[in-house]
Amino acid sequence: MKLDAKIPSGPVQQKWDKHRFEMKLINPANKRKYRVIVVGSGLAGGSAAASLAELGYNVECVTYHDSPRRAHSIAAQGGINAAKNYQNDGDSVWRLFYDTVKGGDFRAREANVYRLAQVSAAIIDQCVAQGVPFAREYGGLLDNRSFGGAQVSRTFYARGQTGQQLLLGCYAALSRQIASGKVKMRNREEVLDIVVEGGRARGIVTRNLVTGKITTSAADAVVLATGGYANVFYLSTNAKACNATAVVRAWRRGAGFANPCFTQIPPTCIPVTDEHASKTTLMSESLRNDGRVWVPLKTGEKRAPGQIPESERDYYLERRYPSFGNLAPRDISSRAAKVVCDEGRGVGPTGRGVYLDFADAIKRLGKNAISAKYGNLFDMYRNISGEDPYEVPMRIYPAPHYTMGGLWVDYNLMTTVPGLYAIGEANFSDHGANRLGASALMQGLADGYFVLPYTIGDFLASAGPSKLTADAPCFAAVQKETEDRTKRLLSIGGKQSPDSFHIRLGKVMWERCGMARNRAGLEQALVEIPKIRDEFWKDLRVVGSGTELNQTLEKAGRVADFLEFAELMCLDALEREESCGGHFREEYQTSEGEAVRNDETFAHSAIWEWQEGGKRPIRHKEELEFENVHLATRSYK
Repeated sequence: MKLDAKIPSGPVQQKWDKHRFEMKLINPANKRKYRVIVVGSGLAGGSAAASLAELGYNVECVTYHDSPRRAHSIAAQGGINAAKNYQNDGDSVWRLFYDTVKGGDFRAREANVYRLAQVSAAIIDQCVAQGVPFAREYGGLLDNRSFGGAQVSRTFYARGQTGQQLLLGCYAALSRQIASGKVKMRNREEVLDIVVEGGRARGIVTRNLVTGKITTSAADAVVLATGGYANVFYLSTNAKACNATAVVRAWRRGAGFANPCFTQIPPTCIPVTDEHASKTTLMSESLRNDGRVWVPLKTGEKRAPGQIPESERDYYLERRYPSFGNLAPRDISSRAAKVVCDEGRGVGPTGRGVYLDFADAIKRLGKNAISAKYGNLFDMYRNISGEDPYEVPMRIYPAPHYTMGGLWVDYNLMTTVPGLYAIGEANFSDHGANRLGASALMQGLADGYFVLPYTIGDFLASAGPSKLTADAPCFAAVQKETEDRTKRLLSIGGKQSPDSFHIRLGKVMWERCGMARNRAGLEQALVEIPKIRDEFWKDLRVVGSGTELNQTLEKAGRVADFLEFAELMCLDALEREESCGGHFREEYQTSEGEAVRNDETFAHSAIWEWQEGGKRPIRHKEELEFENVHLATRSYK
């Protein structure tokens, strides 16, 4: 495996401009000769498909949803970061760059992060032009709010439905290209494999979720925008259909997988109340602007929150991190919640919860002001929990949400397989070991609108059109592998459902590779996961057939990939003998419970190469250099 990050030379402020000038171009007439497949219709995939079509490429956009608008980007709530400094509070491109590198615990590539900060302002202009109804101040200017890990207000938002509004703007741009004939929209199709021939990605294999028909499609380049893999934990804030199949298939076809152990478990999720829960729900981190997080001082406290006086409350984030308080970064806030719950001071029926209290904010600003900011989030909480957050504190607890690991990509967003790109959460991204809040939407749109449209042209201009069609033998071979795998899932004839295996895997991953990991637990997970996987292939029961709508078959294929990928996550976590960001190894912490990095040995990204025949994957390194934001102990005190 060859790792060439293709980072341009020169000062970090000039790298992107210099690189854009040096890349090869394709004239407008010739762009019509190229076909690009974009897998995924969320903010990253939808923006990429619309932008590439606008440039003149022929685009096919594949999604397993019945409409592109159903992509999980719609679930993002709190906002999108951009360095516009509208508040005149000291923000800048450099500060956003610094906050993101520091927030990622110095495990991200500087050049990529600076570019992200650099294009952030243009994203807001793009979305405003599309009609996205960002919140505005009384005078009509765009409003901002704060988010964890930053001391400035740089987050643009549309109440608690920012992702939905951004996706509608993106969908409008995509719909225009569909109507023009430049984008062929392929709904209700799931990508089950990638076709690679001659060292280049040539196309995909998909299954129509309604008819069950498995087909192949050829292209000059393939773009994966399929999101993250947090559903490996079974209980996560991701939609139930979110999966890792496309990226795992790409990994098996030669694409390096970077930092799979870097998963984010944010603190503001509605706690699970019983063993029958099928997913968790994220409450926007924006709530921490006005909500105060606390637990009782005494263990085993049974009184209602309103009966506990101030003197008997522990506002533990304000106590431990006075500079950032309730806006401490996600990974730090989540671990702090786990600590107080482990001490027996958690709240709720399971003891796995803390309070997020708005009483002070309502007293200071009034109920109407809080409702204007967070009304739909408060409604959502009340509908799910049956409790009114205007009257009693919310109960929250960490849950898996976002994954910083993903397919390794170079500066051009191309994987180690030429012609195969990964954008948005599907790549190992710009977030390092921890994503700051309101940065996911920023990265997805940056990749789709402002980075990939430049970089993909450089590859296509050099490689030229692919002369292979879907009739080529390599497509037939991969299609047969996919059909055989589907038949195998259907023919096992066991007694257990796909969900039963997924639940068991999720418990192992949460307990052994969740908020806190240690060597003994990870080694145990690497024993338990293969046993569950062996049992899966012997005792799985999939009802129905492969020639119809069959959601059990869909789940079975996805769980099979999770069972394979979970082992890689644990292996990566075991090899990384340090604590950084969302990867917290209990052996590497200070006396106060803070993460201890090992920069001498692990200041790199770990890229895993798949091996045939069940052999252990090979671990490669991309050394990270910090020339502009110097390595330092990450402190928010």
